[in-house]
Amino acid sequence: MKYKKIALSLAGLALTPLAAALYAQPSTGGTPADASPQSSDASATSKANPEDKDSKKSSGKQLSTVVVTGSALPQIDVETASPVQTLTAQDIQRSGLTTVSDVLRSLSADNSGSIPNAFGNGFAAGASGVALRGLTVNSTLVLVDGLRNASYAASDDGQRSFVDLNTLPLAAVDHIDILKDGASSLYGADAIAGVVNIVLKRSYQGMEGTADIGTSEHGGGLTHKASLLLGGGDLDKDGYNAYLAVQYEKDDPIYNRDRGYPYNTTDLSGHGGVNSNAGIPGNDYGSTSAIVAPVTSSGTVGAYQPLSGCGAGTSAITNSAGTGCQQSLGGQYGEIQPQQEQGGLYFRFTKKFSDTMTGYAAASYFQNKTWVQGSPAQIQNSTPVNTDDITLPAVLNNGQLDPYDPWASKGEAARINYAFGDIPVWNSYDNHNERVVLGLDGEMGEWNYSASLVANHTFLNSVQEGLISYTGLMTAIDNGLYNFADPSKNSAAVRNLIAPGYTSTGTSNLDEADFSANRQLWELPGGDSALALGAQVRHESQNDPNFNPNDEFEGLGEALTEGHRNVAGTYFEFDAPLLNSLDMDISGRFDHYSDFGNNFAPKIGLKWKPLDWLALRGTYSTGFRAPSFAEGGSSSSTGFTTYDGSATPQSFIDAHGGDNGTGYLAPYSLAEVTTSNPNLRPETANSFTLGAVFQPADWMTISLDYYNIKKHNVITTADTGTALADYFASGKDYYSANGVTVIGDAVDPAHPTAQARPVEIISEYINADSLKTDGLDLDITSHLPFSNGWQWISDLSATDVFTWTEVLPDGTRESFAGTHGPYDLSSGAGTPKIRASFANTLVIHKLQLTGTFYYTSSMSNYAADAGEGALYEIPYDGRIGSFTYFNLVGSYDVSKDFSVTASVMNLFDKKAPIDPANYAAVNYNPTYAEQGAIGRFFNLGVKFKLK
Repeated sequence: MKYKKIALSLAGLALTPLAAALYAQPSTGGTPADASPQSSDASATSKANPEDKDSKKSSGKQLSTVVVTGSALPQIDVETASPVQTLTAQDIQRSGLTTVSDVLRSLSADNSGSIPNAFGNGFAAGASGVALRGLTVNSTLVLVDGLRNASYAASDDGQRSFVDLNTLPLAAVDHIDILKDGASSLYGADAIAGVVNIVLKRSYQGMEGTADIGTSEHGGGLTHKASLLLGGGDLDKDGYNAYLAVQYEKDDPIYNRDRGYPYNTTDLSGHGGVNSNAGIPGNDYGSTSAIVAPVTSSGTVGAYQPLSGCGAGTSAITNSAGTGCQQSLGGQYGEIQPQQEQGGLYFRFTKKFSDTMTGYAAASYFQNKTWVQGSPAQIQNSTPVNTDDITLPAVLNNGQLDPYDPWASKGEAARINYAFGDIPVWNSYDNHNERVVLGLDGEMGEWNYSASLVANHTFLNSVQEGLISYTGLMTAIDNGLYNFADPSKNSAAVRNLIAPGYTSTGTSNLDEADFSANRQLWELPGGDSALALGAQVRHESQNDPNFNPNDEFEGLGEALTEGHRNVAGTYFEFDAPLLNSLDMDISGRFDHYSDFGNNFAPKIGLKWKPLDWLALRGTYSTGFRAPSFAEGGSSSSTGFTTYDGSATPQSFIDAHGGDNGTGYLAPYSLAEVTTSNPNLRPETANSFTLGAVFQPADWMTISLDYYNIKKHNVITTADTGTALADYFASGKDYYSANGVTVIGDAVDPAHPTAQARPVEIISEYINADSLKTDGLDLDITSHLPFSNGWQWISDLSATDVFTWTEVLPDGTRESFAGTHGPYDLSSGAGTPKIRASFANTLVIHKLQLTGTFYYTSSMSNYAADAGEGALYEIPYDGRIGSFTYFNLVGSYDVSKDFSVTASVMNLFDKKAPIDPANYAAVNYNPTYAEQGAIGRFFNLGVKFKLK
């Protein structure tokens, strides 16, 4: 009953302010400084604030006061031909989100290919990335103050470069611009899907700070957060300003075992699904007790039996192979939220040399460390060395009988299935980001100029513990060193022999010099035309050593990335106000890359304002993405996918006994090895947008924008489906043609003359595919100030993906919008058609209350790139359910200098829809529904501000 009361009391908070407008009294003033919209698209009539102390002041030659992301020319009217969404620092505070990652990944335009922090087993574990338009993280350019950042030292899927959002400052943010349009004509590579520009404060005076603590209702996830902003000096009066921003956050882990069904188990038999815990050798899941079977000198394998009973957390299971133990390792050891600690500082000093020249120096250091716990390592692995049929010898190297082989006295070896429960599996990823920027802005004659130097260095320390060394394992087995009967008796030295651990350090660097200038030109019917010119040179490098050197560790992929290049670019922008109501903007950029050559990217935009309350806008542009160092450098990677046999011919199945779900043909790990290709061409794109901005009243803005992007020369791996089909057709255990090699596994002991199952696919990156995506963005923002001092601020942001289609080299079209594909991409999160957020803020004098709904539409449990496409037999209707949750955030000003903040995230404790096909988590989708696995979460904090 109490939940119904809460829902009723909050219903009004979620209602659109259109109805409230009926009761609104005429406003006698403008928007208060503390009442910006939750988020806003550039509107048809928005103007720069003439009292903004950060606005450039000049002798009259300055074009205007605001530079909008996506344009090199200052603007008075902040609406451009391209759609730009802006989130202010206050908008972010009202949302209750406390990291750049959380803010950007909550955007409705963020879709497939986005990287969540929760994906602890990915190639880019420990990092987070945003993927506008679902075009993966390498097609969204992330800037800080309009300048590039060094990429994460590791690559997503061992292929894609991106900027780690966890090492970007939030405490110093003035606002974040999200340009939902191609922008290679100004920014160069990677800006195909759009640009995220994190704009930091130019100056600050005073002191303010926050401190928060939070915890989950269902246990785990205790979080501590703090920030401090301290500055002094008035640019106009003192000629300088200096400020320091510091932030810190620590999040404790949340384990799957602390949540209820279905997030705490991989046994879905009660739901009509598969019990993936049932463990007899060959299954992906083992047990903490050894399971052994006699092997005669002729190779005949007997029935399996536990060596010393089933261990804690396991239970006995009997089938045709014998008796074993079953255990939900994913449910027992998996994490919904990894332990994470991040923080850093940003310092900026600005000096006003004269009325026409200002310089600044900025330095930042941020660190993000993530700890990921894994399930106990298995003896059974397909790669790098196949250990599915590993045995304990009857006689050890010293001539003694093996004490852990029950049939040693008969001279029979013992095949063994085992998980090393006494050796914890941990990975830690410690990313450091160091950045220094020097800048100079001013005027020279008729020109306004800006120059900057950037030096950005990142280094990633990765530590893995608990993975099994094949060499160490065989040494222990052949000499009887490891006690399989009673693991508690194993010494630390023996455990270190089997799992020695490994540490590596990857780095990435970006050094850049940038210069731009702009001026007014001749007068046109709509006003003065303007020109901007710019030039940029930069050096990029990445060196990420192999984290599995010499294939030492079992069940672990590989990723080796090394490369460097120099880039030089020049660009221009010309703005022509053809009429009072019609503006045309043309821009273009030429880039020279030392490793692949040249590229030119043009863009044209038109904005027509036939009525004061209506603006029509549109753009056409080309874009490009340079091959990453993982794709075109000196690199290679090995990843694993679970092969369920859905594409296996019936003749192959019959040759192995006819059952495609058990034994040798049970789902297993298929290795995909991809090597770099120095002959790759850059990906290119053609895109256009068409939109309209309405302002039916001075308190409301509505924008509707259609986007259409088509990429060519998409860099991808060879078609593995065709390669597998050719392998099966060959009838051999090795097949190589058309640049693709397929290697067979060890033979099936029950059918040794049958063709082996495929275990490894080797190919290089190629320019082969093309893809197209289009959709619609809707943004409605409103702000209603009432005469009694109350205010209502509302924002609705939604994206509908119409199509997301990829064309393979053989002409096959794979459509992913509204499905669980692309399944091989990043965490396999899928491409929901609709994502939306609806935020409403009620300001009552000293009280602010914000409620935000977040929505992700349902998806078909189908992926065109996953064998025959069907991923799992449940949910029964073949769909992953939609997910909606609600956050409530409030603050109360106790005094002018002190306020109390509180929030309840996922207020109604909505559960994540079941998604057993997602391989980044246990039975749910962490990219779109992690909040549903975490459950209701409480935060309490304080904020102070002194001037």
